Formats: sequence, structure tokens, C-alpha cells
Amino acid sequence: MKNTLQQVFHSGKFVVGFTIFTFILLMVIIFPLLVNTPPLGIISQGSTQGSFLPPGLYVNVYDSIATTPYTLNLDDAAAKRIASRLSPADRTAIKEWLVKAGIPENEIDTTDTDTLLDLWASNYDPGKEMSGMTFAKTRYYQRLDASLQGLLSTQGLTIAAAGTDTLQAAGSVAQSDYVNVTEVPNVRLLALGTDNFGRDVLPELVSATGTSLLIGLVAGVIATTIGLVLGLAAGYIGGVVDDIITFVNNLFIVIPSIVVLILISYSIGQEKRGPVTIAVVIGLFGWVWTAKAVRAQVISLRNRDHVNMSKLSGHPIAMIIFTDILPYIASYVIMAFILQISTAILSEASLSILGLGPKTSSTATLGLMMNWAMVYMAPSLGKWWAYMPVIVVIALVSFSLNLMNTGLDQVYNPALRE
Repeated sequence: MKNTLQQVFHSGKFVVGFTIFTFILLMVIIFPLLVNTPPLGIISQGSTQGSFLPPGLYVNVYDSIATTPYTLNLDDAAAKRIASRLSPADRTAIKEWLVKAGIPENEIDTTDTDTLLDLWASNYDPGKEMSGMTFAKTRYYQRLDASLQGLLSTQGLTIAAAGTDTLQAAGSVAQSDYVNVTEVPNVRLLALGTDNFGRDVLPELVSATGTSLLIGLVAGVIATTIGLVLGLAAGYIGGVVDDIITFVNNLFIVIPSIVVLILISYSIGQEKRGPVTIAVVIGLFGWVWTAKAVRAQVISLRNRDHVNMSKLSGHPIAMIIFTDILPYIASYVIMAFILQISTAILSEASLSILGLGPKTSSTATLGLMMNWAMVYMAPSLGKWWAYMPVIVVIALVSFSLNLMNTGLDQVYNPALRE
């Protein structure tokens, strides 16, 4: 056993895959202990940017105003402020409007911010109709004009006291005022932003990864067990038993498993489709190739000398299978189990993307997160943080498991040993 483990951990592919998978597993276990955040808790609703908040450090504006300000005279502060509110696309759009308004194109320099904004302020008329301009484009220019108001101003902002009939200045914020983030009581780091429901993507992703791994584990155990039992029975007993199992096996091979999973999942109904239910369904229809491969392995072993010796000694069939055959195919069973986990995770993701995964109200899976991102058009809106981390995690889990399987195959398969 010790020698076998040494050989396994001398395989570079297995070590790399094992390291990646262990890291993911530790994140799933440790992260909830360190960050006590409800994975499906909604923290963003009704914001001006919608529910898809980009990744970043969020500081409460109200608290930051009440925090002690510090004066920092930074030369590039105004340039950064303008760059954040006047993108290259906005500069090009301003130039297009000015050209349509009759300003010669050679007099417009989009790199000269002061001159460009002066031309815009002196020429833009929100009520002016431009030939060939759609209503959506007109609204875009109106929003752009509103965002540019006071962009070049060096004056600060006056804070008015609420609850009075007449506005009274309660304070002011200069453009050179800064606050120390550590002194603001309410600061939230959204490392991966929020999804379409306004939920923090990072804890949701960790929870979804754990649920998907659970689905893969349960489905892998079920599929591997069924495939192992049927393969052992068909390969060793043979005869009518082998014919029946082979017939059923070939029947399931002919029918694509994803079609069967879709039909079964749809018939169950969404309210009854929990993660374990989906795992059981996937496991019950994922044993086919394991049974076929185990049968082939057992047929090559059942006439070996040590097996014949057990037969002559009068040992029962069950004892012969578990003591004389199963140890010789144990390595293959482990590799099949690893592949079953990977296949189950991908199968759940496929079902969830089609809307046939676990119910959406109680838990999250990697497939459900992809489904939510697709339904709410995150790729079309450019909200990469809602789906790209999910794709990366699915790829890493599948890659690590397949790499571990390849490493084991190199160790146990004589034809692949170096």
C-alpha cells in the first residue's frame, strides 16, 4: 500500500490535479468558516446600475461624508475623475454630434478635454432634432450631457440639511477631500461583484461549488456502485445473467444519457428537484460505461490460476469475487469513480442551464449560476463576473479530476508506464 501511494504521488499529473482539487475543496470548507455571509443573501436592490454591481471595494457614501476628511492635493485627481466619466466612446460620440451640428471636424480634438467640453457646452441643445438620429441615441446624449455637468468645475459640493422647508447648508465637500477607508464604518469588498439578483457572487460561488461537488460525489458513488456490481456479475457469472445485463447496458448506450436525464428531471417537477434528487437521477443513469469496462476486466481475470484455485477449494462466488477479482480491478474502479464525479458535475451543469436542475429558491449550484447569468443576459451586457468565475471553477474541477485520472492510469496501466 505504501509503495503504491509513493508511485501515485510520483506522478506529476496526479500531483497537479490533486493539488488543484484539494485547494478547491479547502476553499469550500474553510471560506464559510471565515466569512459568515449568506450565500443567497440579496445585498443590492434598485441601484442606478442595476443588480449587476462590478467587482470592487464599496464604501458607504453617507458614512464617508461623516468621517473625518483629509486634504490631498493630487495633480492627477482631476484627470482620473474626467477619465472615469468621459470614456473614449463618449468622446467619439460628442464629436459625432458636434459634426452633425455643423462644427468643422478639423476643429474638434477629442484628446483636448477642456476644448471638447467647452464646444459641447456651447453647442449642445437637448431639444434639437438631428436628421437620422434614433430616439435611443437622443436619450443617450441627454444622459451624457447630465453626467458631464460640472465636470471641469473646481468648486466643492454643498451638503443641505434634510427635513427643513428651506435648504440650509449643513456642510461642504471639497474636491481635495479624502477619507481613510479604515475609518469608514461600513465598507464591503465585493471581490466578484453581484449577480442579477444583487447577491455577492463570491460566497454564492463557493456555496455552489460545494453543492456541485456533493452532487458529483453522490452521483459518482451510485453510478460506480451500480456499474461495479453489474460488471462483476456479468463478467464472472456469464451465461443468461451476462446476456441480460449486456442487453440492458447496450440499450442505455444507444439512448443518449442527457436525453434520459432531461425527461426524468422534467417529470419530477421543480419543487421536488433538490441537489440530492438530481444526484440520484444522474447516478442511476451514469453507470453504463463503468459496467461495460468492469465486465471486460472481469472476463480477463475469471480464468486466472488463483481464481481457478479458489473454485476448486469450494469458495462461494461472492468470496471469489471480493477476494480474488475485486482487488485486481480496484485501481480501475477508483479511476472510474473519479470520472463519474466529473461527469456528474458536468451533467448537473447541463441540466441546470436548460432549467432542469435543482430548485432555485433554496440553494445554488454551478449550473444554476450559469442559468441565471444566461437568463438575465449577463454575457450580452458585458457582466463577465456573473458567469466567467463559474466557467473557470467548472473547468478547474473537471481538469483536476481528469488529470488525477490520467496520472493514476499512467501508474496502473503497464502500457503507459514510463
